[in-house]
Amino acid sequence: MKERTRGESPGCGFGQRVQYDRNENEPPSIAVVTALAAYHDEDVTASSVRLYDYIDPEALDALFASTHDGRGRSAGKVAFEVDDLAVVVRSDRVEVYPTR
Repeated sequence: MKERTRGESPGCGFGQRVQYDRNENEPPSIAVVTALAAYHDEDVTASSVRLYDYIDPEALDALFASTHDGRGRSAGKVAFEVDDLAVVVRSDRVEVYPTR
C-alpha cells in the first residue's frame, strides 16, 4: 500500500502544488476530492467542492479501472480545472496546483 502524502503546508494561499499518492484500491474520484480538500486544508467530509460540477466521477474512475483481463492501467493522465486550480490525475497520484 502506498502512503498518502501531501506537502507540509496546505497549498491554498501559498501557490503550492499538493500531491496525493493514491492507494491502488481507492477510486480516482475519491483521491481527487481528498487532494482538493488537502489543498484547501479542509476536512474531506466538509469540502465545498462538488466534483460532479467539473467532471463525471464515474467516467474518471472507469478511465483508470482495471482492464477486462485484470491488468491495471498505468499510462495516461486526465487533467481538468476546478475553479482556479489545475487537477492532474494519474494512475498512482493526484496533483493540485494553481493555474495562475
